[in-house]
This record gives sequence, structure tokens and C-alpha cells, in this order.
Amino acid sequence: MVQDAPGTVRRAVAIGGGTGLPIVLRALVDLGFETTAIVTMADDGGSSGLLRRELGMLPPGDVRNCLVALSDPDSLTARLFQYRFPHGEGLAGHALGNLMIAALADLTGGFPEAIEASERLLGARGRVLPSTLEDVILHAEDRLGRPVSGQANIAASEEAVANVVLEPESPAAYRPALDAIAEADVIVVGPGSLFTSVIPNFLVANVADAVRTSHGRRVYVCNVANQRGETCGLDAADHVRALVEHGLDDALDVVLVRETSSTGALAVGVCPESGAAVEAVRSDAEILAAIAALVREVVATDLVDPAHPTRHDPAKLEAALASVLGLPRDRTA
Repeated sequence: MVQDAPGTVRRAVAIGGGTGLPIVLRALVDLGFETTAIVTMADDGGSSGLLRRELGMLPPGDVRNCLVALSDPDSLTARLFQYRFPHGEGLAGHALGNLMIAALADLTGGFPEAIEASERLLGARGRVLPSTLEDVILHAEDRLGRPVSGQANIAASEEAVANVVLEPESPAAYRPALDAIAEADVIVVGPGSLFTSVIPNFLVANVADAVRTSHGRRVYVCNVANQRGETCGLDAADHVRALVEHGLDDALDVVLVRETSSTGALAVGVCPESGAAVEAVRSDAEILAAIAALVREVVATDLVDPAHPTRHDPAKLEAALASVLGLPRDRTA
């Protein structure tokens, strides 16, 4: 549990990427933590992918989402960062925040400096750090043994993914990210796309080791729904095994999963982007026992947003994190 003396700053790190991490960042800030996001640099799709290819920069999309999550999302600046051009030659599909980070990188001399400038512009209540500054490519093998290259292609895989690697292998970690992990009282892994947003961070040299040797409480928030292709058919124990097999053996204290009792595939809704049916990540008694053999503690609770059943409910997730961290919901720093 998190223990501190009055007036002590409590520090938290959330590791992942994609659209899953912002909900955790907001919860940690609301619980009174000085919060840092560490995000993957493997994204090569959409606006981020275009900027990587055309400008040779690191992908800004996950950084942008986390920056907005750490700011007032209703502020005009945050809304501008999230504005996506619906049309226009060369502009269609680009998020304005991605272009602003690209411009700031040019003006300030580097990607980390651009992030810091963006934090000031947005009045962010925390930091966002890339896990590496190297230009990395994600490669995978699906469960039929077929190779797939590129984050966007892996995310769209027709078959569930078995394992992923980075090129170059074990790229150097961004030193401030390792320092943040070492100083953290709490480390939260996920939620997010398991193989394309979460695991790539732990393929960066020394990141998994930093989590393993951390003195902080280490929590994995398992997805409530699977993604078509990437994790289709996987249960919660499969998700945890994937983390263990990609470096997080003996590195997690608690796994948070959704409550399910069904032993079969459970449709929970449709993907907002594709409209395809989505299955729940199962966590029945047998699956919970399998997870308990891999980590110190597993907690199954109601985490699902009833209005968006493929996602975590913000209030429920905050309450669950407060519980496993031994904090009252209304406690602030």
C-alpha cells in the first residue's frame, strides 16, 4: 500500500500509450499523485505515421493524448490540440496538436523540449515522457506463426498476436523515464492495446528492469474488451502472460480485471472506430486462479462503462485504484 507522511509528495507513473492511458492519468491526478506518463514511440499509423515518414520525427499522437488528459480537457487549448482536420489536401486526418508538437520540436530543438513546451501551453498537471528517443519499428508474429511488421499493421492483424519485438532490439531508454520509474510510489501499467501500445515500452532497454526493482506498488489494469485481431480470443490470464513473457516476470503486485463469470466469448458492444463486434476479456474463477499463479494479487471488480462497454468507467477505475493503493477516494495531496 502507499504510505506517506503528511506533506510528502506521492509520485505515480503510468506506462502505456494509445487511448487507454489518459483515463488512468486523470484518476492518478485526482487521487493526489504527482503524475508522469511514459508512452511508446512505436506508433506508425495515421497522423503520427505521416509525420514520422515526412518529417523524420518521433510519433506525437500518444504524447498529445496524455498531455490533454493531464490538462483541463475543456480548455480551448486542449480542444485545439485534439482538433482533427476533416479535409484539406495534406491536412485531412492530422490532429492539430500533432502539428503543434512537430513545430515546437523544430523551434525548441528537440522532441523532449517540444513536449515540455506543450505542457506549459496546456497547463498540464503532470509530465509526459517518451520511453525512448530512438526511431523504432515494431515487429510481431501472430498465433499462426506469420510475421507482421509495423504498429498499424499489427493492430489490424486478422489473427491474435503471439509476440512482438522492436527494431533496433533493446533501444536505449530515455533517461528521465527510468528516473521517474525509480522515484515512483505507484506504477500503473495499461490499459491500452496490449501488443502495440503497452508491451513496446518494456522492450526498451532497462524499462522492465526498472519496474521490477521499483519500491513502488505496481498495478496492471487489464483491458475490459479485446481488440479484433490483436488480442481476439485472449482471456485476462493470456494478457498477463503476454506481459510476463515480454519482460514483466516478477514485476507486478496487483492485476485489476473486470468481473465476468461467462466461460464463453462475451460480446460487450462494438468498436467505435470500425463498428465491429467486440468481446469481453474473460476473467472467470479459473482464469483468476491462473493469474494468481503469475502475480501476487488479482482483483476482479466492476470496471466497465455501461455507456461504452468496451471501455473502463473513469469513476469505477479511480475507485478500484484507490482501493488497491489503500487510499480513500477523496484524498488529495
